Amino acid sequence: MLSEDPLLCYIVSMILQGKGIGVGMKREEIFLALARLRKGLLQIIIVIILCGIIIYPISKELLNFLCRTSLKIDLVAFSIPEAFFSLLKLTLYTSLFTSIPVIFYYIWIAFAPLFRSKGLNSGSGVLVTSILLFYLGAFFCFFVTLPFGVQFLLGYQSAHIKPMISAGKYVSFCTFFIFGFGLTFELPLILALLSYLRVVNAAFLTRNRRYAILLIAILSAVITPTPDVFNMALMGGPLYILFEIGMILVKIIERKRAKTEMSLSEG
Repeated sequence: MLSEDPLLCYIVSMILQGKGIGVGMKREEIFLALARLRKGLLQIIIVIILCGIIIYPISKELLNFLCRTSLKIDLVAFSIPEAFFSLLKLTLYTSLFTSIPVIFYYIWIAFAPLFRSKGLNSGSGVLVTSILLFYLGAFFCFFVTLPFGVQFLLGYQSAHIKPMISAGKYVSFCTFFIFGFGLTFELPLILALLSYLRVVNAAFLTRNRRYAILLIAILSAVITPTPDVFNMALMGGPLYILFEIGMILVKIIERKRAKTEMSLSEG
């Protein structure tokens, strides 16, 4: 069985040779998309900086809100500049979070021609769906999974073990899981887009469903903040539902493609 590195090398070599993955996803198209994305990077950076300037004055209130929602105990600073850098870090992550619509917009603008050539015309629908899925996963983590996970971990304190949680590490801890949940909730959309590129198909997904379940279980164990079954289920359950939704979307896309090809052949 191929290991991850040889498999990655194989995919990269296919792209560099211009053969593509699936059907018609060629080197020139990918390089053009990356060139378009590079042109939008400056606008993305400007938006992130502007959001950071607006957010920084209220960063203390945001940190207090983050603590009240999940931690419910005071944070500590183990060095003189840690409080400042913690607020700076929270400002950066929050500005990234609020800039997601702009980031996704420029990513989609860069890759949209590639998908339009494969028959995908509803660009605005893809963009709106990607933004909604990201925020759905992020808010699900913030209001459901993260509070349960943090309280579970704090339950291990005793008379001899009292938690002293660093402000900087807590900010990194929370944002890692929030962004992780947001990105993993993009699964059905990713499967649908890969289907348009003919990288995956419904038969392949159905045949490998058990491996997908195993991968979801591993991903849930990595992303969730605690190793207990309950919190893993809070991640694994929605992720498996999203996988099934993605399979349904792939089947719909394949039926639509088959009808289009049949009508063109008859015409």
